[in-house]
Amino acid sequence: MILTLPAHKKYSRIISLVPSQTELLSYLGLENEVIGITKFCVHPESWFRNKTRAGGTKNINFKMIHQLSPDLIIANKEENVKEQVEELANDYDVWITDVNDLGDAIKMITDIGKLTVKTEKASELILKIEEGFENLKRSSFNKAPVKTAYFIWKDPYMVAAGDTFINNMMGYCALENVFCQQKRYPEITLDEIKERDVELILLSTEPYPFKAKHCEEMQKRFPKIKIELADGEMFSWYGSRLLKSVEYFQSFLKQV
Repeated sequence: MILTLPAHKKYSRIISLVPSQTELLSYLGLENEVIGITKFCVHPESWFRNKTRAGGTKNINFKMIHQLSPDLIIANKEENVKEQVEELANDYDVWITDVNDLGDAIKMITDIGKLTVKTEKASELILKIEEGFENLKRSSFNKAPVKTAYFIWKDPYMVAAGDTFINNMMGYCALENVFCQQKRYPEITLDEIKERDVELILLSTEPYPFKAKHCEEMQKRFPKIKIELADGEMFSWYGSRLLKSVEYFQSFLKQV
């Protein structure tokens, strides 16, 4: 069953299909309750090494999930495949999150706190995150926006557009997304970069693993544009990682 409100019962066998939410569950102290994660749930490292992996975010291992016999599965509208999640909901309670900005992330943390009977810990986390982002907002208030393209993929090139969590995080860093009028993660050509007066290109370390060599290649193509690697987890993970994102963004502001 797809849950519409946090259920009034205590779950003891949880599977998380979302890396950033897996990290949140760890932060909330659910070591014993979480029995399964995905192969992309790399934080915390001890869970990545020791927890059972039930496939990937887009290719769920149904056989493994049935063997684990969970009483709750936590999924995400963007991260997971709708048809796969709906199939799981025929047999298990499924909680689906939908996170597109910081407000959604705060709601998600609140809901998961209620769902896992960790409301106090979740509330403490939210206060820290909100305080951090308020400080970040003050730091970037008088900074002139930098016209930026945030790349998430190569071959074909894809960027983060305006209705994404990444775009929301860019705003806190005084980065003006030149593709903000488009939807989700459009394919683009490098010729479009020339047309948009881009000042900064960010190559994200995930989902495509951009590295320094890609920055060098891009710099040759655009010698007048600043090219930087961006830590994809800081810009796109919306759980307890947001605590670390604030510090990262403060440092990032000084660089750009």
